[in-house]
Amino acid sequence: MSVAGQFLAGVLLVSGAATAWAAPALPAPQEFYFDSDAAAAPIIVVQGEGEDLVAQLLKHRERGRKGLEATAQLASVAIAQGRAELGDKLYREALAEAPVQSALGRSVRWNYGWDLLRQGQALAALEQWQAAAGTLRSNPGWVPPSYALALWRAGQQQEAVKWYAAAVRTEPGQWRDSSRYAQLLPGWRDDERATLAEVQQAWAAAPPAWP
Repeated sequence: MSVAGQFLAGVLLVSGAATAWAAPALPAPQEFYFDSDAAAAPIIVVQGEGEDLVAQLLKHRERGRKGLEATAQLASVAIAQGRAELGDKLYREALAEAPVQSALGRSVRWNYGWDLLRQGQALAALEQWQAAAGTLRSNPGWVPPSYALALWRAGQQQEAVKWYAAAVRTEPGQWRDSSRYAQLLPGWRDDERATLAEVQQAWAAAPPAWP
């Protein structure tokens, strides 16, 4: 077994309680979400794929240079490879070292949220995203469409529409229809944009009043 393979196998041997997820207590949507958020971006320490990518990320962890970022990327790589338990343990390791008040801590939680959503864990994704956004005094633009996506997939359609309405209030020219989703949401997958289009259709059928 390669060094990388030995490490990843060893992580799975480390005992730890399974993460339990519950519906997060989301705040009510604000009227507008105009702010940018540098923390809402993929954590990429090394470009690549396969065994070579894993090996390079492990070197970053060993050297301590961008070790936390490398752990977060390694967690995402593990999940993409179908090793959800490993990814979860690595993410929890990164979370323990990254205070939610820090930009890096918020970025880890934002990334973890997307990986959880893509495993079918919409409520867990919301919990991480709420943690990432909850310490800010600003209203990041990524929040309304992301919350709407996760809430819709969690079966909370009415709440999803309320959050989508916040996106429309903020930038009506962008969100009134789904024609610009590929441009507005380049990091989203096709199925995620398709889900948001369902939310948009529900919003168009019965736009909620503000407030």
